[in-house]
Amino acid sequence: MIMALSDEEKIRYGRQLILPEIGEAGQEKLKAAKVFIAGLGGLGSVSAYYMAAAGVGYLRIVDKDSVEPGNLNRQILHGTGDIGKAKTESAKEKLRNLNPHCRIDAVCAEIRDDNIAELVGDCALIIDGTDNHETRKILNRVHLSNHIPFVFAGIEGFDGMVTTFVPGETPCFECLFPGKRKKNEGIPAVAPTAGLLASIQSMEALKLITGISGGLKGRLLYIQGREMTFREIEVKKNPACKSCSH
Repeated sequence: MIMALSDEEKIRYGRQLILPEIGEAGQEKLKAAKVFIAGLGGLGSVSAYYMAAAGVGYLRIVDKDSVEPGNLNRQILHGTGDIGKAKTESAKEKLRNLNPHCRIDAVCAEIRDDNIAELVGDCALIIDGTDNHETRKILNRVHLSNHIPFVFAGIEGFDGMVTTFVPGETPCFECLFPGKRKKNEGIPAVAPTAGLLASIQSMEALKLITGISGGLKGRLLYIQGREMTFREIEVKKNPACKSCSH
């Protein structure tokens, strides 16, 4: 559905509108888009901020936690005055203030197999801001069943990785990371790593929504922050994958 831009929106997004790859038609696609953001920590905070700033018309943001002091070195949507608040509440306030044209649907809930379909609803793209393997497997299953893209990222200390999964075109999350992983409490993280990886996720999302080519489909970008090296790894479907091989 075409959603025409108001005069105020044309001013707000003026620097994007002059890009030939976006233009007014691309900005209208962003306005009509519905994006699901899982988690509002270091990755999800940045992705949600850039999605709202870019003019995505609807964001459903989901997190079960409250803001803690240990979050504040990297989770840019939360501040000292938000400690004790639900992350969804804190994030919604900041995103509404950033862009009143973006509708924010904030849900304080744990992502589980029995509620993920309802949580994602009619969103057409998933951005991963989680920090554990089991939740990503749940996101993987719903992105396959709903036939929508899933932009994944993971960080550890100075390092991180990012790729885009698209049903029918790329491997899925479980092709790359099969089986179970030991739950790791307290993953080391510095803010620039989260910001860098989430910025790449946001770029991927904007390209997917507007139809710009050149994304990370079929490629895993691995970043080593201390050496500042970027390595691209070709990824392929696992023919024995229990999630997408059929």
